[in-house]
Amino acid sequence: MTIPEAGTESVARAFTVKRLASPVNVLWHFCRAKPLGAAGGVLVVVLVLLALLAGVVSPYAPNEQHAADAVVGPNSRYLLGTDSFGRDQLSRIIYGARVSLKVGLIAVGIGVGAGTVLGVVSGFFKGAVDSAIQGVMDALMAFPGLVLAMILVAVLGTSIVNVMIAIGVTFIPTVCRVARGSVLSVSENAYIEAARSIGVPAPRLLLVHILPNVAAPLIIIATAGLGGAILTEAGLSFLGLGTQPPDPSWGQMLSTAAGVMQKAAPWLTLYPGIAITLSVLGFNLLGDALRDVWDPRLRGT
Repeated sequence: MTIPEAGTESVARAFTVKRLASPVNVLWHFCRAKPLGAAGGVLVVVLVLLALLAGVVSPYAPNEQHAADAVVGPNSRYLLGTDSFGRDQLSRIIYGARVSLKVGLIAVGIGVGAGTVLGVVSGFFKGAVDSAIQGVMDALMAFPGLVLAMILVAVLGTSIVNVMIAIGVTFIPTVCRVARGSVLSVSENAYIEAARSIGVPAPRLLLVHILPNVAAPLIIIATAGLGGAILTEAGLSFLGLGTQPPDPSWGQMLSTAAGVMQKAAPWLTLYPGIAITLSVLGFNLLGDALRDVWDPRLRGT
C-alpha cells in the first residue's frame, strides 16, 4: 500500500517542524543567528557553574589564610596570587561568584515581581490607580540607581538581605513602566474586548489573557538586569555598604586592594575587575540577543 503523495508531504512537513522545534536545533539556530548572544550565554553558564561548584573547583577555602604567603603574585600554587592575609585570590573570586549571583537573582526577582504587579495593575485599571502608581515610579526614577540603593541601605542597615532589597527596589520603576506599556498595548486587541464583552472576570482576564502576552519583555529585562544587579552589588561592597568581611565579594576585594596595594600588588584589583566585567558583559549580551529574537520589530535585523 502506497502513501498518497499529499500525505507524504504532510508527514515530511510535520517531521521538519518537529525537528526544528527540538531544543538542540533551537539552540543551534540561536547560536548561528546571534553569536554574541551565544558568547554571553557561555559566560553566564560558566558563572552559574562556578557558583554552584565553588566548593569543588576552588583550590582553597575562601577565608583560609597562609600568613607566610601574604601578597604573593600569581604562581603555580596560587594561580591568581594572594592578598595581604595570604588568602588565595582564585578561591575568593570563585566564591564571590556565588555571592554576586545570589544577590543578583534575588534582587532582580524582587524588582521584576513587584514591578510586574504594579505595572499590570496600573495599565489594566488606569484612572486614579494608574496616576498614583506612576507618580511613585516617577519619584523613584528621579534618583540614579546606585544612589537610591545607597540611600535604602543606609536607612535599612548594612546586611546582605538589605542589599538585595535595595537593589530590587531600583529595578521596580523600569519593570513597572515596561509592564504597563505592554498591558496598554495588549488591552487594545480584539480578543481582550471580546473577553470583556462576555463577562470574563478581571483576575482571569489578567492571568490568562494579558500576563502571558507581556512575559517576553519582562524576561528580557530580568536577564539584562542581572548584570546591572551584580554591578550595583559590587559598587555597594566597594563602598562598604554591601557584603561585609570576611565574606568574599568582588567589590569588597577591589576596595581592600585599592590605594597602596594597587601599586604593590596590581593583581589584587585586576582579577576581581575582570570577573565583574565578564559577568556584566555576559548578561548584557544574552539580554540583547533575547530582545532581538523575541521583539518582532527587531527580528531579522
